[in-house]
Amino acid sequence: MLFWQIMKKSASSHILNGLNGRQKDAVEHIHGPLLILAGAGSGKTKVLAHRIANIVRLGCSPERVLAITFTNKAAGEMQKRISALISNNPLTASRPFVRTFHALGVHILRESGHHIGISKKFSIFDEEDALSLMKDCLRDLSIDPKQFQPAKMRSVISAHKSELLTPEDLAEDAHNSPFLVKLIAVWQLYEKKLKEHSALDFDDLIAKTIALLKKSSETLKRYQAQWTHIHIDEYQDTNRSQYLLASLLAREHRNLCAVGDIDQSIYGWRGADFRNILNFEKDWPEAKIITLEENYRSTQTILDAANAVIIKNQFRRPKNLFTEKTGGNKIKIFLAANELEEAAFIAQTARACAQNNTPADKIAVLYRTNFQSRVLEEEFLRQGMPYQLLGVKFYERKEVKDILAYIRIALNPQDLLSKKRIINTPARGIGKILLTKYLARDKDLNPKEKTLLQNFEEIIQSIGDAAATKPASEVTRAAIEKSGYANFLRDGTEEGAMRLANIQELVSLSKKYDIFPSPAGIEELLADAALMSDQDTLKEREKAVKLMTVHAAKGLEFKTVFVAGMEEGLFPHNMMGGGSDPLKAEEERRLFYVALTRAEENLFLSYAIFRTIFGSRQINKPSRFLEDIPPELTEAVNRENMQNEYPESDTEIINL
Repeated sequence: MLFWQIMKKSASSHILNGLNGRQKDAVEHIHGPLLILAGAGSGKTKVLAHRIANIVRLGCSPERVLAITFTNKAAGEMQKRISALISNNPLTASRPFVRTFHALGVHILRESGHHIGISKKFSIFDEEDALSLMKDCLRDLSIDPKQFQPAKMRSVISAHKSELLTPEDLAEDAHNSPFLVKLIAVWQLYEKKLKEHSALDFDDLIAKTIALLKKSSETLKRYQAQWTHIHIDEYQDTNRSQYLLASLLAREHRNLCAVGDIDQSIYGWRGADFRNILNFEKDWPEAKIITLEENYRSTQTILDAANAVIIKNQFRRPKNLFTEKTGGNKIKIFLAANELEEAAFIAQTARACAQNNTPADKIAVLYRTNFQSRVLEEEFLRQGMPYQLLGVKFYERKEVKDILAYIRIALNPQDLLSKKRIINTPARGIGKILLTKYLARDKDLNPKEKTLLQNFEEIIQSIGDAAATKPASEVTRAAIEKSGYANFLRDGTEEGAMRLANIQELVSLSKKYDIFPSPAGIEELLADAALMSDQDTLKEREKAVKLMTVHAAKGLEFKTVFVAGMEEGLFPHNMMGGGSDPLKAEEERRLFYVALTRAEENLFLSYAIFRTIFGSRQINKPSRFLEDIPPELTEAVNRENMQNEYPESDTEIINL
């Protein structure tokens, strides 16, 4: 008994070590609802990991703890930290369940979806798949895709699904709306096709899970009993369906810990509702509220600027970030003649920083919209400065999606979209006419056609056999070899060699799923590939400057940060912050707040007098956000004073 008391006391000291007072309060409050209002850089991931470790230390079995994040990267980081904290506990062989919202839905539906008619082997359609299916629906209904754009239709349907609406819910309002009439028809056919493919799209992963839990009380009780302590990261980014899923699971034990920051709520355009965090006390009246304001990332200069910017928002809880890193470099503001001069300044200054003890991978260039990356990329290439553009997803490359499509069919023969994708890739003599016969299950085939289709079926069967018994990496290798894809890419061209390297890399990436039994490992790989976010493409060890949108940068931190395009109409964007809608205007200000608080030491803000946007040359005013920063925190920079700041650099800071 004395041994275990000593072990428990030692574990307690280890878990609370390095935490400030408010962080300790959050870690030690383990019963009942808890809202942690965590300011930028205040150590929320650390608090969550230590809180979960403390719950385990006090006797809760690890597998009864659930933590939900928004990206695979965040989930992986949290799992890593938790494992390090509880690894010395001799009673914990298992681990807490840490997943994204969508991955949680996949897990529950794979286990229990049969209660509402969902096959365990369902395919997950990513955005590209869903859009392809939407185009099929418009074609089948003879609807003009120019008048009713597939991407817009898909976006509207997605928004309604996130609100847990159905086509039938819209019928009452459709009488006086031709658009709604078309939308309902398209949506109904879209759902029919999803069912025929035995597939779910992203929104279904949450909506169908909620439908399951509401329909089957036994299933709801099962998961409520399984997870007695639930943690939701980035609670301000939850939409209605995610909010309801968390509420359903936490209703029984009421041990819900929500962590978030209203000032970093930047996803309203995709359905996130920051009011979920504002209403937490109303939903959970007995909740304890803890605010984390001490920042461990940025200098006080950067925090003073961020505080001055965000205080203008009305829809927030009062919070004032502070740090022990007093003072700090002033925020540098660069006025460029045009976007070319701006890009030249950023690339050259980034290179100078990299040559003066700032690793390239600790430098980030942020921008409001994706189109801004083109001129930046061109200048980084011209300067010979290595960079990595976030958002180019490995799993979206054609050759990678093709191999994954082979595996998807092997697991789910009803996935007709994947069949159409690869039935003749590589070419095996199956043209459109034979494909149509095959999909229609036409028996009127000549001997040659029968042989071609039989050969294809044998390929899929061999991959399916591998999936049933072999580790994920061997299944991936089997798909590459059996399909003939490797030989197809060995065409002697540079492009073929690059694409071959990508599918070989897929085998390497698959190895981490070999720890799962068959076929769970390959199912996990397919799920992660479909649910990949921009941040999951970040190669942290690649010694290159990171280029990304501000949205993609949320949750990340860098020693030096450039924010390009600080102009009215661009940042704030004229579609968001320039109008009369106060909610959109405040979200745009929160987005700038996120941009500022990514920087640890050095922050550069740049804007251009002239900028070419979609072929039109525009004259710009400086962003209103620049006026919100107290002038004593900033300094204007030009070629001369930047060269003086980096005298040892061999890079000349020039104006074009």
